[in-house]
Amino acid sequence: MDNMMIYVQGAMVIALIAVGVHFKGMAIGLFGAVGVLLFVVGFGVAPGSVPLSAMLIIMAVVTAAGSMQLAGGIDYLVSLAQKVIRRFPRQITYVAPLTTFGFCAGAGTGNIYYSLMPVIYEVAHANKVRPERPLALSATAGQLAITSSPVSAATAAMVGLLAPLGFKITDILSITMPASILAIIAGAFIMNMRGKELDDDPEYQRRLAAGEVQPPASGVEAKPVTREGKLSALLFGAGVIFIICAGIFEELRPIVLAKGKPTEVDLSQLIQITMLTVAAAIVAFCKIKASDIVKSNLFDSGMVAVVALFGVAWMANTFIGAHEKTIVDGLGELAKQNPIMIAFALFAVAAITTSQSSATFSIIPIGIALGLSPAMLAAMWPAVVGVFFLPTNGAQIATVELDHTGTTRIGAAVINHSFLLPVIIFTLVAVGCGMLIAVTLK
Repeated sequence: MDNMMIYVQGAMVIALIAVGVHFKGMAIGLFGAVGVLLFVVGFGVAPGSVPLSAMLIIMAVVTAAGSMQLAGGIDYLVSLAQKVIRRFPRQITYVAPLTTFGFCAGAGTGNIYYSLMPVIYEVAHANKVRPERPLALSATAGQLAITSSPVSAATAAMVGLLAPLGFKITDILSITMPASILAIIAGAFIMNMRGKELDDDPEYQRRLAAGEVQPPASGVEAKPVTREGKLSALLFGAGVIFIICAGIFEELRPIVLAKGKPTEVDLSQLIQITMLTVAAAIVAFCKIKASDIVKSNLFDSGMVAVVALFGVAWMANTFIGAHEKTIVDGLGELAKQNPIMIAFALFAVAAITTSQSSATFSIIPIGIALGLSPAMLAAMWPAVVGVFFLPTNGAQIATVELDHTGTTRIGAAVINHSFLLPVIIFTLVAVGCGMLIAVTLK
């Protein structure tokens, strides 16, 4: 009977997630809250824990990022990335995704890819490189970067879960970052062999003959960079560097009196303090109005992530909390013998929810309960790049629309899209390399 109840409630959780995905945006969080209501009213289950710390970190980070965007800092970062990409046009299949990865990891959002996308297409097209190769890789690398960013929402979730186990943000990044870079290099090597060369591609030749493809533009110009834009990017970067250093060197964390005892400030709180301070500095020195921060795209998308995380993680925690013993006992031996199953679960949930943070909060606690080491969990964490398994992400759709050569596409079967191979390569290589690194840390 208990197992039947788990199946019924599990099916309800999946169904509500699917409904939320259908309505897009923060709807996944709203229907997650509906799930909590059904658990409480319909099944008499106590509400699970709310990921409050992660939500506050996201709010603080997107406030700083939104301030930087208003001041022109994102435009400055994009201009730097464009220079790197244009400097090595023949190696764009390698340079574009690595550049995208670096800038998205630094800013804590994959949205920077949207600004780089026209540059990547233009350089590839002008040099007769099949645009699908660097575009599909770069779009996916922007999502992989989330697990190597010290200021992303998903990292905030991961830090909150692993910090109590003594596993710091720098420990996580020491595994995910090198593993992800190796995955991108492997992906570029394989993608360079994907599809026909541009001059031999029949769809491109058809579009060329029909006049549907225009010759590559002379250049996609970046927006003018201002002094305030540079300063805001430097302030944001300084905040990120301080957070990383505080994670490495505990002596950098302030000591305060808590209940009469000297206590080190928690890193998650330090991230919140630092990012809000960065936002204040940008407002003070970069000539922006604090009231306009809420109008920035980064702040808007970040707050959508907060609501989405609030609801879906709350629902998942409610479900797991109600059946933790049964779930742990049932999966215990399987995961101990085959810990890679956690990676498969992360991939699947990320694909369903289209959220790295939701997958992190849903699956990592199970791995912790099963007794898997934090290093091994960090190694499997990049599997959340499964958010690109289905072609429902805005970056995927925008990339397909941008590529006028027709090489980047979503197939008739939907699942056979241009981003599938990078997703699979990144998952296998990043998780595999991460596990090897984790083993050496033991």
